[in-house]
Amino acid sequence: SFSCTGPILGGLLGSTTLAEGDVAYNLSAGMLGFGVALALPFALFAMFPAWLNTLPKSGGWMNTVKVFLGFLELALAFKFLSNADLVGNWGLFKREIFLGIWILLFVLLVLYLFGVIRFPHEGPKQKLSKTRIGVGILTAAFTIYLVLGVFNITSLKLLSGFPPPDFYSVVEKENNCPLGLNCFKDFEEGLAYAKKENKPILLDFTGWACVNCRKMEENVWSEPDIYEILNEDYVLISLYIDDRKLLPENERFDYKFESGRVKNIESIGEKWGTFQTLNFGAASQPYYVLLSPDLEVLNSSIQNADSETYRNWLQLGLKNFEELTKGELTSALP
Repeated sequence: SFSCTGPILGGLLGSTTLAEGDVAYNLSAGMLGFGVALALPFALFAMFPAWLNTLPKSGGWMNTVKVFLGFLELALAFKFLSNADLVGNWGLFKREIFLGIWILLFVLLVLYLFGVIRFPHEGPKQKLSKTRIGVGILTAAFTIYLVLGVFNITSLKLLSGFPPPDFYSVVEKENNCPLGLNCFKDFEEGLAYAKKENKPILLDFTGWACVNCRKMEENVWSEPDIYEILNEDYVLISLYIDDRKLLPENERFDYKFESGRVKNIESIGEKWGTFQTLNFGAASQPYYVLLSPDLEVLNSSIQNADSETYRNWLQLGLKNFEELTKGELTSALP
């Protein structure tokens, strides 16, 4: 059994097709790596045929593995469908609905692993192996963990980035910002508020389908002292790069790259993605920038980071803002 080629080659070919400049090196390296990894097992078994005798023999356990992987495929399919739901603003797979579907799938998987339900293609019923029982117990524990998460008894930090964000809920929330923080999703609105309050800006380039963004929010931003800094000392502006919502007609525009290619900016995500590329030379998410209300850069940009690094980064930004306000910050920051 081998993994699907579609997600790997599709992502590789798609990203290089949309990239600017010379993409031959990245494309060649990616295709070479994929080809070598796929061919390596066959090459090794051809060189050392005796190793074939050490492989597990076929049998009923293979059906169990296939069914188990089938349930995992379904769970991941709903995960990616929920990403499309978030990006497209459909409102179909809210957090509780998504978790409910996962709970149903893993309950069925537990019942299968313990022999309660069976499928037509399976052979005669046999005694459950210790491995199957062990996997069943672990799956049951994971299912209980999901149930606790639905009722907010646990935070589901182990699954950060897989379920929809907590504010994407069937229950009405105070706002639609991570962790209930006060945030702006339009740069100009956030900038005007920062000038009014004379507070520094945390510019958060994020995405609805960005797993690492959710991990940062749920594992780093949720730290009590970091949450307090974000809530009290900064104006949070979250710009979603993959938002497919269309811009009003009067806000749409065409952007011409140096190569001469013209890109039609018609959606909110395209607008903020172009904004990030033009001003900061980056196209990845999460991507965090600290700015003063006068758009002075307060610290070097940062991406994924642990809690201590992120805390120190925020505090240095506050210190630089204070010095800038007093007229003591004279050197340009990277």
